[in-house]
Amino acid sequence: MSHTPAPAPLSYEQAGVNYDLIDPLKIAAQRAAASTASQLAGHGFSEVAASRGESAYVVDVGPFYLASIVECLGSKALVADEMARLTGRSWYDGIAQDTIAMAINDLITVGATPLVVQAYWAAGGSEWFEDAARAQALVAGWKKACEVCGVAWGGGETPALAGIVEAGRIDLAASCTGIVNPKSRLSVGDKLGAGDAIVLLASSGIHANGLSLARKLAERLPEGYLTEVAPGLSFGAALLAPTVLYSPVTEALAKAGIVPHYSANVTGHGWRKLLRHPKALTYRIHTVPPVPAVLKFIAEQAGHDAREAYSTLNMGAGFALYVDAKDAQRTVEIAKANGIEAWVAGTVEEGPKRLIVEPLGVTYGDEDLQLR
Repeated sequence: MSHTPAPAPLSYEQAGVNYDLIDPLKIAAQRAAASTASQLAGHGFSEVAASRGESAYVVDVGPFYLASIVECLGSKALVADEMARLTGRSWYDGIAQDTIAMAINDLITVGATPLVVQAYWAAGGSEWFEDAARAQALVAGWKKACEVCGVAWGGGETPALAGIVEAGRIDLAASCTGIVNPKSRLSVGDKLGAGDAIVLLASSGIHANGLSLARKLAERLPEGYLTEVAPGLSFGAALLAPTVLYSPVTEALAKAGIVPHYSANVTGHGWRKLLRHPKALTYRIHTVPPVPAVLKFIAEQAGHDAREAYSTLNMGAGFALYVDAKDAQRTVEIAKANGIEAWVAGTVEEGPKRLIVEPLGVTYGDEDLQLR
């Protein structure tokens, strides 16, 4: 009786991403950047110091706060390119949404309303723009994502960087500026504390983090990106499900008078991002969202146990809102009214800094996430 051998384990580090090497540079950059905050005084402004190390930087300009962020897409465009070769269709409308989501979903964590998005599309050569269908899909998808988020597309840069970007490829990034108005909408964790509820918002799949791992897995699948992860759904198509844009939810919460005490965009580092705030608190998860088929498939094929899978991928939760317990159910209802599934998934408790995911028997401590 024959059987298929279990796949050899594949870590995120083996796929080319080692946060132990990346994070020290981030910390060093943060410290150098903090020393420049005094420059704002010459303009009559000041920084919100608590935003240092958060997903967006906040400046106090008097009557309101300004928030800003820049983010790149990463390697998801490589999957789109290969799927275009295999299927004959462009996937760049979704890729555009992914890129904008990387910036906007970070910006809104501090309570900001996104105002303006700028584009950075760096191609490996002018030839990239010859594919009119692909280029127009990128433009159309970018415009549509801006409309969903109610932001203006201010402009951008489209350099041809032969010798820096590989020929036939494109590096995509977006910056976003937003406003926190009224100032009471600011959410940098000062009110975060024991008794708060943790509401998780559903992801659409892998979003734009963990693609290095997914691409490495595709190389060893007999049918590559065309391998089915669910009936009628290929691995490549599942990976290219556009990242959810969460700003309609945060704007609707503001209109309902609900100001989160803290928010976390669940991107790189997976669920460890729930530990992002520096306060010593224990986050206890009692409800785990359903895992999208593509993420379950990746975890299985990579040989990841629950601890490794949830520390790498979003595993079905793309955004976390820490709200007053009395607002938790209403937060879920507002998310669902905006087309996004949500769960009251846990609570914040007094205790050492750690995340306890009870249904999985997994615990992460302060040492598992070092971003400052």
